[in-house]
Amino acid sequence: MIPEVKTEPAPWPVHVALIFVQISFAAFYVVSKRVLSSVDPLAVAGLRILIATPVLLVFARIHNRSLPSRSDLPLFATMGFLGIFANQALYIIGIDHTTATSAGILMPAIPVFTVAIAAMSGVEAISWRKIVGIASCITGAWSMLDLSSLSFAGGASFGNLLILLNGLSYALFLVLQRRILGRYPPLTVIAWSFVFGSVFVSLVSVPSMIRTDYHAISAETLLGLGYMILVATILNYFLNTWAVSRSSTSLVASYIMLQPVASAVLAGLFLGETIGIRESAGTLFILAGLAVVSRSGEKKPGRRLPGR
Repeated sequence: MIPEVKTEPAPWPVHVALIFVQISFAAFYVVSKRVLSSVDPLAVAGLRILIATPVLLVFARIHNRSLPSRSDLPLFATMGFLGIFANQALYIIGIDHTTATSAGILMPAIPVFTVAIAAMSGVEAISWRKIVGIASCITGAWSMLDLSSLSFAGGASFGNLLILLNGLSYALFLVLQRRILGRYPPLTVIAWSFVFGSVFVSLVSVPSMIRTDYHAISAETLLGLGYMILVATILNYFLNTWAVSRSSTSLVASYIMLQPVASAVLAGLFLGETIGIRESAGTLFILAGLAVVSRSGEKKPGRRLPGR
């Protein structure tokens, strides 16, 4: 029997932060299309990480003044590889071999992977409330998409596999964060994950960055790149890590299902697209699922060690 975990729901600032993250990520996909039409994707990935890393390190040093212990460096390196490098590389290559619709259909794998890994590793308990809530979120997300559009033509199967691996790498990243947030502040955790992630990203992105003609980049593209770095990278990665430290990996992962809702709202506001019955029903399922998952919140990670 699956036990019912009775813990306090996540505090409201966590929900506000996660809603902001999903709205800004929904806008990120629109902005990134414009940017990637002018700049090599690997160069963009490199610029995002190599600019964000020193900024996060400075803020972590100013606010936390804590450094990882030598024994924890392999764990930070693993998080950097999974959450910063693999997460981006697998998505960029995967989306190039499949369709955006297929990627959206496969996106619900992230909370499923997260809950399964967290339960198997003993990081978080699984409960019927979580299962029902995540199932509701998946139902809502899929109801907003045409499942028959899942493509397997050409190299799409390879692209779909990479998108699934992208979800798996992010799920592992969230669970590893949960394990170490009991010892370090959120800003230190994400900053040092970026330090190691930047090493892996540099290995594949530096040649593209060198070949890029920066003088030919328009002001509009530069603004979009600034948004991708400051909001979609620095701010959002920190907010997600902070949310994990104050709620659960399953809640943070489930909020990803809110991105189709945010995309539909933004499309209605700025593109004049109509929000129909399918979108409305999907939104209700997702919101109901998030409410259920939130009520099954986990205890916060353990107290940090002195001086951390």
